[in-house]
Amino acid sequence: MSPDVVLLVLGSFPGARSLAEGRYYAHPQNQFWKILQALWPSSPLPPGTAFSQRADWLLERGLGVWDVYGTCAREGSLDASIRDAVLNDFAGLELPRLAAVAHNGAESFRHAPKVVEALRAGGHGELPAYKLPSTSPAHATWSFERKRDAWREVFAQHGLVA
Repeated sequence: MSPDVVLLVLGSFPGARSLAEGRYYAHPQNQFWKILQALWPSSPLPPGTAFSQRADWLLERGLGVWDVYGTCAREGSLDASIRDAVLNDFAGLELPRLAAVAHNGAESFRHAPKVVEALRAGGHGELPAYKLPSTSPAHATWSFERKRDAWREVFAQHGLVA
């Protein structure tokens, strides 16, 4: 992760498709990449871009992406199936510009106090934590536009969109 990360977006744990493909948000119906492209229209991400280039694209804009869980057991991709989960080592992150943590969905956000406390223990000071609507195809109660607007609000508060 880059020391230029301003906002850290945390999912719960990669879904089955993402694990199989070795990249975040690989399911074609997950709206993560589509939302970010809508937030950064002047910097389009070409279709089929390799994940390493996608990761660089995020980091160049001050966005880090990780998971709340470092390990867990789960059949399929639903957060409700997660068990035996172990949190990632947030205290060990060295992100000198980190200004906030945003959680992609409710399962991740459940651990916001622990994440913020671990970051504080690692020297990051007091950080706000935001609950963003999940980009998962399983979270279909919000429209794309409503999700995009919620994400834009948080990103704007930290200078990641105009």
